[in-house]
Amino acid sequence: MFAIVRKPIDVAALARSVRTDACGAVITFAGVVREMSDDEQPVTGLSYEAHEAMAAAEFEKIAGEARERFGPCEIAIAHRTGELQVGEVSVAVAVAAPHRGPAFDACEYAIDELKRRTPIWKKEHYAHGGTQWRTNPDAANQ
Repeated sequence: MFAIVRKPIDVAALARSVRTDACGAVITFAGVVREMSDDEQPVTGLSYEAHEAMAAAEFEKIAGEARERFGPCEIAIAHRTGELQVGEVSVAVAVAAPHRGPAFDACEYAIDELKRRTPIWKKEHYAHGGTQWRTNPDAANQ
């Protein structure tokens, strides 16, 4: 599964979607909206926008690259769009592989590349009432 979604992400269901009897390791990563921005401003929530078709296609490319680098694995990636509150999952990656090392490596690669390459944009909503679109410091050419 490679998807941009508007509803809450069920991380456990994402993990179940990659689990097979050939895999001895299932790793998940969940990015959660936190209460403080990188520059220490109190945040009440985030808004995400994405170019859905391009983002999902990039998720699939990233998964293929992870398989080439780390060996056979099943990968699922979901990212939320719309309005999210503090504590909600904004992005999740699930990887199943025969062994834990490659599963961890593939999961880390997938989230790092997703943050760097996908056409997804984030707006922070501050407790003082303002908002600001934020660029991802890891992003390439965004």
